[in-house]
Amino acid sequence: MLDHDYAVDLRWTGARDVGTVSYRSYGRDNTLSAADKRHDIEASADRTFHGDADRWNPEELLLGALAQCHLLSYLHVAATAGVVVVAYEDAAVGRMTQTADGGGRFTSVTLRPVVTVAAAEMVDRALELHAEAARKCFIASSVAFPVGHEPRIAVADSAQTD
Repeated sequence: MLDHDYAVDLRWTGARDVGTVSYRSYGRDNTLSAADKRHDIEASADRTFHGDADRWNPEELLLGALAQCHLLSYLHVAATAGVVVVAYEDAAVGRMTQTADGGGRFTSVTLRPVVTVAAAEMVDRALELHAEAARKCFIASSVAFPVGHEPRIAVADSAQTD
């Protein structure tokens, strides 16, 4: 087994003048950074929870992590299998259910990748590879809710999709 360690710095920027004297007195703005990254991520809470809608929220970041992990796993298995991917897009969606005590949890995420391959004879194999990519995705293997997949495959320079 091989371990990999990661480090992210978080700085809360929403203290305003009074801090947390009340639930509405403070901002939810924060900044995520890492020593070797050129750009910070400006984050906040979801607007529903008094956050700044112009900033990324943790729920969106989780969806993004799942979508990106599947992409990277998929590209790996495609290259290994000889399937030439020339474009890839995803429109991930997720559902979080809030509980009566103010907590909550994600109950599902669905990835909807549209993969464009170089040739029509790659379509069937390209579709099959999503299952392998899902098994190899580190992030999906780490969450306690189902991550579904609704892939579509297109052929480069063709309007045909499956």
